[in-house]
Amino acid sequence: MLSSSPTRILIVEDDPILARTISNGLREQGYEVELAVSGPQAVNRGVEQAHNIVLLDLTLSDESALGVLRCLREGNENANIIMLTPIDFRQERIAGLEAGADDFIVKPFSMSELVARVEAALVRARSRPKSILEIGQISMDLTTRKVTRSGRPVQLTPTEFRILEILMRNQGKVVTRKMLCEFLWNPEWEGVTNVIEVHINRLRGKINNGREPQMIFTVRGSGYTLRWDPDAAPPRQDYFASAEPHI
Repeated sequence: MLSSSPTRILIVEDDPILARTISNGLREQGYEVELAVSGPQAVNRGVEQAHNIVLLDLTLSDESALGVLRCLREGNENANIIMLTPIDFRQERIAGLEAGADDFIVKPFSMSELVARVEAALVRARSRPKSILEIGQISMDLTTRKVTRSGRPVQLTPTEFRILEILMRNQGKVVTRKMLCEFLWNPEWEGVTNVIEVHINRLRGKINNGREPQMIFTVRGSGYTLRWDPDAAPPRQDYFASAEPHI
């Protein structure tokens, strides 16, 4: 475990064997663990209590797991939500990321892999410097995790916040999809990168609000860049401000 202060984890899992296995494994690592076995129970506990990590099974039998995810995100915007999904739940994973999940892990998984994902999420949460980033009309307070554009509050999920952070720190430079995946999840990331496109599309919509000049551009075949120059055209034809094609 990476910190002497208690880390609180909520497990939302209605399979008693899997829930017990995960709970025991995490407790052995020194984490404080609470279990919710149904959707309503998860929402009540997740909203009333502050958890650092939420492990949410997308195959809950009594409730829409995506509905539970949205409620948990609204109730605790700072929690890292990691989805537990079957390998064939590709569309559900994408929908979960769109709804505010930060990461996912595909079943079956080892306890060591799950612990590594949890610890990586904690590292990301603790390693951000306390400062304010400002580019053009966008201001990002890394301490309060608040973002504004021209004074207008921009409500971002934790994943969207981190994507915007790395784009702002690399203003004018191309940030590849692989770089974003490694920054969001872990340095050994070898998974698909198209999940990034889902987050970028949502981030663009929130930043632009349908009326303001584009700031996040796609660099075809490479990645993305953030620029603030509302009076200038994109410097090359391979920059596109439009949304990515459907996955």
